[in-house]
Amino acid sequence: MKKTNASRILDRLEIPYELLEYEVDEQDFSAENAAQKMRQPLTQVFKTLVIRGDRTGILVACIPGGVELNLKALASISGNKKIAMVHLKEIKSLTGYIRGGVSPLGMKKNYPTYIDESAFQFPFIIFSAGVRGLQLKGDPNDLLKVIQLISGKLTMI
Repeated sequence: MKKTNASRILDRLEIPYELLEYEVDEQDFSAENAAQKMRQPLTQVFKTLVIRGDRTGILVACIPGGVELNLKALASISGNKKIAMVHLKEIKSLTGYIRGGVSPLGMKKNYPTYIDESAFQFPFIIFSAGVRGLQLKGDPNDLLKVIQLISGKLTMI
């Protein structure tokens, strides 16, 4: 299986993980579709969203598949008056990743990251490895440690 920036970071830090591969549907990059193809619980498949705040700039949110991001709540928590999803055309230039393959690890810059607290009720969560059709499965506490080590900017939502 292909190594990605995200998996290389985990390897370097000696963090255990599993790579899960699935066939990509170019018409449907949703977490629901990925969960179904990997035969994994949707509540444990997390999607990575890239957002722009009016005061803080770019930030990242990791939330369970099937859940819609509460923009007002995240704006308040992040110190912004307003936030909005980053336009799809900007995703690659900001993160180095393409839509459907955005990982919270290994982005071009270390943006403040917000993880839904539900992640910590599970023994593992699944999130993008940085390419379409490849996911990382690991302990959410390890993900928390890695993001704190890399950027030091992590908050629960």
